This record gives sequence, structure tokens and C-alpha cells, in this order.
Amino acid sequence: MATTSTQRAQALELLGARSMMRLKDFAAHGVGPETLARLVREGIVVRPARGLYQLAEGSADARRALAEAAALVPKGVICLVSALQFHGLTLQMPSSVWMAIERTAWRPRIDYPPIRFVRFAGSALTVGVQRHRIEGIEVAITDPARTIVDCFRYRAKVGIDVAMEGLREGLRQRKATSDQLWRYAMKARVWSTMKPYVEAIAADGA
Repeated sequence: MATTSTQRAQALELLGARSMMRLKDFAAHGVGPETLARLVREGIVVRPARGLYQLAEGSADARRALAEAAALVPKGVICLVSALQFHGLTLQMPSSVWMAIERTAWRPRIDYPPIRFVRFAGSALTVGVQRHRIEGIEVAITDPARTIVDCFRYRAKVGIDVAMEGLREGLRQRKATSDQLWRYAMKARVWSTMKPYVEAIAADGA
């Protein structure tokens, strides 16, 4: 095992390159949990979810972008990869804020933060949507189970690998249950697509 100072430098270099990492990934690079715990205590690194680490600056920037997007588009809903990232269910750090707007709504022209719009209709803009206060701004964000289902529904946009990662982490971290996923997926008509994945991951203990 490398020295504490070497581990510290290695941890910060890894996080600078990858945005988020799991504890086991650090271990594979010779970085021990004590080093990570010290960085967390110092406020340099944060844990958005159990066993998951990222630079505090990166976390703050990502959350600030959500707040800025919500302030500019108050009727929008943070969704898909941005919602996965907010809930700590992906290692992806999206370059744009994923935001849902009403199907017939005018598409805002915004230079910053970069926003990638998708269209939701009717109750899809309210069902399974939570309100979080970020930097004084109320931000609408789809809840974990709803977010996972949406990622399968829009898998052509986000990638099946991202949807799978969200599903695996949602079940593993107990932020979503099979029943919640079933209810949302039936409403979105994607349960037939999701069912084999949910059953396989549940059988493996997530």
C-alpha cells in the first residue's frame, strides 16, 4: 500500500479524471478508505451516496447547474441522466442538464447552463416528481424509481448502459424498489423491456 501522501495525490488525480468513483475502484489503485475518509472530513471530497465519492467542487458545480436551469425554466423538470446523477445512481457527469418540458411548450433559448430538453406530456410532468431546494431555488426532479424507468423509456437517447447502471444502483442502494419500478414502468409501457433486467439484478442481490 502506498504512503498516505501518495494515496491522497492518487485519489485526487483519479477523481479529477473520472468525476465519480466507487470505494472498490480506489482500492484497485491502492487508495485506502482511511485516505478517503480524511479527504471527506477536510471537505475536499464528498460522498453523494454510500461507497461513492466525488470532488466537492464538482458536486457543487453540478448542483448549481440544476438550480440555474430551474431558475431559467421554472416549469421544467430535471430528469434522465441529470436526475440519476443527483440521486447518486450513476458515475456519469452529464455535460448538459437534462430537463423535461411540456410537449407543446415553447423551447427556451438558453446559452448557459447547457440544457438538453426532452418532451413529457400531461401527468408525466408531475407524477413521481420531487421538489428539492438547491442554493435557495426550488428544483423539480424525478424521484429515483421514476428516473430509472424514464431512462429505459428513453434508452435510445441516454444509452441502455446508463439505464442499466441506474437500475443496478437504485436497487443496490435501496433508493428504488421492484414494486415502485413496476408501477412506473407499467404506466410508461416499458415493463416488458425492464422486467428481465429487474429480475436478474434482484436475483443477484443487486
